[in-house]
Amino acid sequence: MTSPPPRPCRLSAVVTAHNEEAQLAQCLETLRFADEIVVTLDRCTDGSKAIAERYAQKIVEGAWELEGPRRNSGIDAASGDWILEVDADERVPPELAQEIRAAIETAAPGHFLLPFDNYIGDRLVRYGWGGSWGVMAAPRLFSKGAKHWGEQRVHPGLRLDGRQRFLEHAMRHRVDNNISDMLARLDRYTELRAADLREGKGRLSPFLFLLRRSASRFLKCYVFRKGYREGRWGFLIALMAALYPLIAQLKAELERPDKG
Repeated sequence: MTSPPPRPCRLSAVVTAHNEEAQLAQCLETLRFADEIVVTLDRCTDGSKAIAERYAQKIVEGAWELEGPRRNSGIDAASGDWILEVDADERVPPELAQEIRAAIETAAPGHFLLPFDNYIGDRLVRYGWGGSWGVMAAPRLFSKGAKHWGEQRVHPGLRLDGRQRFLEHAMRHRVDNNISDMLARLDRYTELRAADLREGKGRLSPFLFLLRRSASRFLKCYVFRKGYREGRWGFLIALMAALYPLIAQLKAELERPDKG
């Protein structure tokens, strides 16, 4: 008597959105290759829910102050053996979709790092990302239970279990539309980081150490990660990465709510 063939691995794609009606449909359209789409809607007041209902098998709605629990809610709702985590400003090209499906059929539990192609407007910027400013690779594909987000407001920590492997094809990520978007994101990220610092989620540094850290982050992005190859765009990315910890701590110290 022959044994039945092994059950194919089920893949869940998880997307978290807050008022993303302008780009959510484009993101979800690229995820039709998954067996299940889960969309987490965080305090959406636009048409994001109507868009999600056209694509998703599961919708999780709520209000989360912290990024980690918000992302974990979607991951926990997914029923697949493997989970692909995607943001609304990201797209999965067909070649990456094929690679993902092939990889999970034979992979042991764990996680895969996906490379990223990052765009500012229509310009592909390959070099210089890092220092909490953009990403060149991230663990977005993982087996159920192998990834858990931490409690910080911005750039929360990760707990990853199992073996780490790598995929070759890149996720497409529209980071910002222009320089004004970059500055707005710097203001938003530093505001969230300052709130974490006020609550003791991270340590305040002596000012000279903070300046040295900012300079180190600039060198890391512009020199060691070859941001100079992108010309002035690379300089801007390195500058944002350098300013992020400096401005966040200054906000935490100088704009405390109890000081009025």
